Amino acid sequence: MYYAYNYRLKPSDAHREELDRHRDICRQLYNHTLYRLNEYQDEHGELPSMTTLRSELPDLKEWWDDLSDVYSKVLQTVVERLFNNLKGLSKLKENGYGVGQLKWKPPREFRSFTYSQSGFKLDRKGGQTVLSLSKLGDIPIRLHRAIPDDATLKQVTVKKGPTGEWFATFGVQMDREPPDPPENPETCVGIDVGILTYAHDTDGAAVGSLDLSDDCDRLEREQRKLSRKQHGSNNYEKQRRRVAECHADLRRKRRDFLHKLSAYYAQEYDLVAVEDLNVKGMTESPSNSRNTASAAWRTFLSLLEYKCEREGTHFVAVNPRGTTKECASCGVSTEKPLWVREHSCPACGFEADRDANAAWNILSRGLQDVGVGHSESTPVETAFPVDTSVSAKRVVEAGSPTLKERTASAVSE
Repeated sequence: MYYAYNYRLKPSDAHREELDRHRDICRQLYNHTLYRLNEYQDEHGELPSMTTLRSELPDLKEWWDDLSDVYSKVLQTVVERLFNNLKGLSKLKENGYGVGQLKWKPPREFRSFTYSQSGFKLDRKGGQTVLSLSKLGDIPIRLHRAIPDDATLKQVTVKKGPTGEWFATFGVQMDREPPDPPENPETCVGIDVGILTYAHDTDGAAVGSLDLSDDCDRLEREQRKLSRKQHGSNNYEKQRRRVAECHADLRRKRRDFLHKLSAYYAQEYDLVAVEDLNVKGMTESPSNSRNTASAAWRTFLSLLEYKCEREGTHFVAVNPRGTTKECASCGVSTEKPLWVREHSCPACGFEADRDANAAWNILSRGLQDVGVGHSESTPVETAFPVDTSVSAKRVVEAGSPTLKERTASAVSE
């Protein structure tokens, strides 16, 4: 399997200056390659191949001296990057989206360059771990987690963040294959995601949403200060970095929460069923779109999917239509407004928390879609409302009881 490991670099001032120079040379090469692509298309009536434009690099070095300062593999990946962007536009066009043409990259939009196959190495020098990059030197790296011994480093992408920090992302190929999902999963769970309660599952556990209100207030204050600065001044640049740091803090806290929550479900269960939500369409809705975007449901589902694959867990995304309205016991649909938080079926009398009822419907559809054997209790016997929210930190905290044990103790009380 292929994974990405991200680490923070700790470059010196000289390294920062050289990294910025290499990044700008790659940006200029990208713009030149785009110019040559358009020129070739006008002359021949068709797009050139990637090999054609890559073969021009040796001739470019004869009159473009700066290209010789950058590792050759890095220059080749710049050309590949242009053609990958073209493929992305073609796929969007095939799916019915209106697309334009590729544009030249200004400095703020070209933040990374990639070493592929060779030209980089992790090493230890002077008592610290360094990333050795060809024609750049040894840059200290904060290796906060070890790369597995059986992993093969395929490439490394060096990227500058909006805050000015530099990061290295390693593309890692694992020799081992992930385990196959069990044919008859014993532990299955359905998850209904929301805003007030981020996740409500069929074990009766309710995971509260991450409280980022203080961070959002801080971001708004810093953005108001930025709007009063003169664009392009030194004070504007300092304040822009403060705003970028606020965004980075929000992003780190949110992704930390989602990583821990998705890892818990992928490791604790044999089958995980979720809703296949159209998050993009939901964020375009005029109502509650800000909270929907902040919840990052699509990110959570993406993290959960790849972690389930890594752990050998069934991952099922089901059609979300009607999961809230249908009764988990008898299947009768009942209209209920959003403010009604309890499900009460007029046909069979089944009562449960609204989100718990939806979670059971999601699990039932997931089992049908996978078609695996599973012995389960009836929803009426096991679905119940849960009032106590459980934070994701407590779920994954080392040495603490699991989410199931906390839920069981809450129910027995």
